[in-house]
Amino acid sequence: MPSTGYIVSALVIVAGITFALRAVPFAFLGRLRSSHVTAFLSQHMPAGIMVILVIYLLRGVDVTTSPYGLTEATGIAVTAGLYLWRRNVLLSIFAGTAAYVLLLHFLPAAHG
Repeated sequence: MPSTGYIVSALVIVAGITFALRAVPFAFLGRLRSSHVTAFLSQHMPAGIMVILVIYLLRGVDVTTSPYGLTEATGIAVTAGLYLWRRNVLLSIFAGTAAYVLLLHFLPAAHG
């Protein structure tokens, strides 16, 4: 069993590293706000992340058998359509998910 001093020193080191990892970003916050790279990323990354998530979602869709990706396509269409119409992210995500789940349960071949 490790000595008390060893355990205390390990806890102090872990606490120090945890504190530093949480505090260091605030030290650079001023520089990050005025950075052109940060401005570019904040403008373009949300769309990029959404594209990656949609591709990840669709990677396993089999369009050669019934329902031919209808559930996924409907969910995406409802989400995109509602967002373009209302500009409300939460509403579009919830409605698109609800449309997907409802079709998943009511289309007989959608269960795979």
